[in-house]
Amino acid sequence: MDPWQTQREWLVAHGTRLLETHRLRTGRHLIEPTGEALADALRLFQAPFAVVSAAADDDQTLNYGNATALRLWEMDWATLVKTPSRHTAEPVHRDERAALLRRVRESGFIDDYSGIRISSRGNRFRIARATVWNLTDETGAHIGQAATFSSWEPLTGKEAR
Repeated sequence: MDPWQTQREWLVAHGTRLLETHRLRTGRHLIEPTGEALADALRLFQAPFAVVSAAADDDQTLNYGNATALRLWEMDWATLVKTPSRHTAEPVHRDERAALLRRVRESGFIDDYSGIRISSRGNRFRIARATVWNLTDETGAHIGQAATFSSWEPLTGKEAR
């Protein structure tokens, strides 16, 4: 399922929210803005770096992943948006993930996260220098968290254990 065929308006609105909150939290642009919401949302979705976000629900369900994130986690859109974010890490790494999210909630963002993640097919990869930030709506209410990273490496052999 191509989300751009069924959820274009939401993708543009959420893409705008991701870009705005990233700039507000970090002082940096995630992508250079064009001033055109649709064009910026498409560029974000097609970016060569990963961008994911999760809702502020009890499961922190993923609600966005750009094309790079979808490839890394080996998921299609329909699967990704039903996945609790904790399932992107193996059980042994979930405490580390919880501590990371707590740090983000307290400080607004971090830009030094590194860790191991796992795809839907069990392939492990290490991410480095990820930025994770709080998402807020136009009133400032907390609506979730997002992450971006451009550095990752597949883990194979002994590293994959």
